[in-house]
Amino acid sequence: MGTVGLLIFFAIVGAAICAKARVAGGAVVFALLALVLFIGTPAGAGLPGMVADFLSTVGAASEPLTEGSGAVG
Repeated sequence: MGTVGLLIFFAIVGAAICAKARVAGGAVVFALLALVLFIGTPAGAGLPGMVADFLSTVGAASEPLTEGSGAVG
């Protein structure tokens, strides 16, 4: 587990260095690498499910009201 944590740390540092040097592509690649490594750990295993729940909640909240007194129009 310590090795994965070290790889995540170096990926975040690499993203910060690339962002500081204004190399957007490198920063995105390092950030995605850190995210993939984090999702592979037990602590980050629930992240995709949480994102899916959040997006479904936002999608349900953004649907227009079509019936009832709350409908506009």
